Amino acid sequence: MKLTGSEIVAEVLLEQEVDTVFGYPGGTILNIYDTLYSYQGKIRHILASHEQHAAHAADGYARATGKTGVVFATSGPGATNLVTGIATAFMDSIPMVAITCNVPDSLVGRDAFQEICITGVTMPITKHNYFVNKIEDLADALRNAFRIAQSGRKGPVLVDITKDVTAATIEYEKQTPLAVTEMPKADMADIEKVAELINKAHRPIVYFGGGVAASCASKQLAELLQKADMPGTYTMMAAGVLSYDDKKNLGLIGMHGSVASNKAVDKADLVLALGTRFSDRVALNMKKFAKDATIVQIDIDKSEINKNVLVDLSVVSDVKDALTKLIPLVEKVERTEWIDKLREWKKVRGDKKEGNAKLHPYEIVTSVCDLTDKETIYVTDVGQHQMWAAQYLKHTNTRCFLTSGGLGTMGFGYGAAIGAQIGCPQKRVIHFTGDGSFHMNLAEACTAISNNLPIITVIMNNRVLGMVYQWQTTFYGKRYSSTTPERKTDFVKVIEGFGGKGYRATNPEEFEAAFKEALKSEGPVWIDCVISREERVLPMIPNGGTVNDIIVG
Repeated sequence: MKLTGSEIVAEVLLEQEVDTVFGYPGGTILNIYDTLYSYQGKIRHILASHEQHAAHAADGYARATGKTGVVFATSGPGATNLVTGIATAFMDSIPMVAITCNVPDSLVGRDAFQEICITGVTMPITKHNYFVNKIEDLADALRNAFRIAQSGRKGPVLVDITKDVTAATIEYEKQTPLAVTEMPKADMADIEKVAELINKAHRPIVYFGGGVAASCASKQLAELLQKADMPGTYTMMAAGVLSYDDKKNLGLIGMHGSVASNKAVDKADLVLALGTRFSDRVALNMKKFAKDATIVQIDIDKSEINKNVLVDLSVVSDVKDALTKLIPLVEKVERTEWIDKLREWKKVRGDKKEGNAKLHPYEIVTSVCDLTDKETIYVTDVGQHQMWAAQYLKHTNTRCFLTSGGLGTMGFGYGAAIGAQIGCPQKRVIHFTGDGSFHMNLAEACTAISNNLPIITVIMNNRVLGMVYQWQTTFYGKRYSSTTPERKTDFVKVIEGFGGKGYRATNPEEFEAAFKEALKSEGPVWIDCVISREERVLPMIPNGGTVNDIIVG
């Protein structure tokens, strides 16, 4: 049958079983939006208030569901507004397809109204991108975009389509989705070497990241840790891979990781790194990271091997495949002396209550955990609240802690929470934010209201830009340059103005009462939590430091 380019976009989305897209209309993408009008009931479009947040929503949808998130934007500023959202997904390996439209092909390169070379702009932050100015190329470009987004190390792909292509017609034939590229398999000889190292080690530790979650290898990881009597420590992207109450779980690693995790890596004689990249938030001093250990890295992306930290042995493989082959070769042992030492280190924790306010972040996060179930999805923005949530939440499942790890995008949270709630309507979504981050994206309240989304937003309001303020306190002699904005925002009135409900809490009792009321609501609720600006995120290792520099109080 003969279809227009816009109809082909819709049909390929249906081929890929896409039922939801996020976006914002504009001049060059009007043909596609006009077609969407005819596809109501098949493809749901969620109108955001800003393209950046639409991209974060597609990202949050993908993180929560495992599916590919899809976002639409028009040319020029519409397309460039996606950039932060695409970069966020790229840094955290999230599958996303961004579809933008550009000026007609006859105007390309003439600085036409709202023209931008978005493929050039996004080249460093996408796995691949396509510029489609021929109708013959459209369907294949879209199909390959979905294949690439989900193949190997996942990530975003952009397809930019000229407006004349969306109006042109061509014969279209439905196809089944292209198969994703087969995951690289672990070489058995390499796996035997890894097993030998584990069997000979006295103080081994597993340091794992988002690649374990992406490969659905939680069960295999837990089995390896149990059989080899090894502890595990994780990055933020792997929160929930190992249950918080698993005895082998040492907690978060890195700048704001637990004392036990960082000490264990420092004293280990073997570090097995799984699906992780030794980021500078973990290996703060790359030359001294695990200085006494043999380091083994297993990762699906060859380019990550030896990129940040030189390793002694590497395996380029899907983590699940590698662990499945490794477990039978590992001896069942008990490492009593090593485990006893770790237990001792676990007793050392950072201060949980600072400042003179009656409500502390630790109490807020704990109360939220106590009042919600294990299926709850927690979403954060970026800053102190993000680290408190990472540290104190009782992580039990993957895809339940959504946060911007690599790019550290303030303003990520509310859009991502909307995407998660749309993707998982049966689950409760809790959005943690700080007053600094929330001022960047609170306009998405209109999207949550319009779609009657029961997202509860918990605002850690210390009236400063908390994380930078903490750094200025510790390292800059309390010279608070531009971190005390003195904003007078009344968050309760703001959400009421949008049409939602708001509460304010100044002590644990008020917070618990407000949260219980929020749980009864069918629409968005904000809880403004008044905390002290002197609260710090602890433990903390300064940039370039080691565990010997850790601050715990």
